Amino acid sequence: MFKEPITDVFFDLDHTLWDFEKNSALTFEKILTDHEVGVGINDFLEVYVPINLVYWKLYREEKVTKTELRYQRLKKTFNAIEFDVSDDLIDILSEEYINHLSSYNHVFPYTFEILDYLKPKYKLHIITNGFQEIQDKKLKNANLYDYFEQIVNSEMAGVKKPNPKIFELALSLAKTQAKNSVMIGDNLEADILGAQAMGFQTVHFNAHNEPKHNFCKMIDGLDEIKQIL
Repeated sequence: MFKEPITDVFFDLDHTLWDFEKNSALTFEKILTDHEVGVGINDFLEVYVPINLVYWKLYREEKVTKTELRYQRLKKTFNAIEFDVSDDLIDILSEEYINHLSSYNHVFPYTFEILDYLKPKYKLHIITNGFQEIQDKKLKNANLYDYFEQIVNSEMAGVKKPNPKIFELALSLAKTQAKNSVMIGDNLEADILGAQAMGFQTVHFNAHNEPKHNFCKMIDGLDEIKQIL
C-alpha cells in the first residue's frame, strides 16, 4: 500500500501506544482522593477529557502556554461541574498530576506484540508533543523505551506537531528520508496531515472513534499493523 519501501516507522506516544486516557483517569482518581476533593471521578472526567483535548489543540497552535494549559484545563472543568476550588489547590493538583501521571504504565492492546513484530524489520522511533522528562518516564516505566532508536519530543524540537520542523528533526536524527518512513498516530491534524506535508507515508490509529476519511489507511487496533507492514 506504500509508494516506496519503508525502512523507518515513527510512532506517536500518547493515545497511540501509551493509553493516556486510562493512565490519566487513574492519576486523577489518586490525586483527587489524596486531597479530599469531593467530586465523582466519572463526573469529573466526563467534563475534563474534552476540555483537555481543546487546550492541547490550543497549545499545539501556540495559543496558550504550558502553564496556561495545565491551569485552565482544571479551572474550566471545576467551573463546569460547579465545584468551588481555590487557585492554590488547582496549582497543587496540576503539579501532582504531572508528578504521578508517568507512574502508571497501561498501554494499548497489542502494543508489545506489534513492536516485537516490527523491531527486527524496521528502525523504530517516537515523535511526541509531550515534555521530555515526562515522556521519557512514560516510556521507561511502561518498558517501551528500548524499542526506539530516536525519541523526538516537542520540547527538544522547539515546536509541536504538525509543525514541519519537528518532523525534519526526527528524519535528521534517524538518518532517513520521509518517503521511506511511515508515521503512525491518533491525531489527524498533528500526526497524519503534519507528517504527510513532509512526505511521510501515514497510518491513522483511530483511538477516538472518529469518522472514516480518505487521507490514509485507518486502523482500529494496533494488531492491524501486521497487515500493512
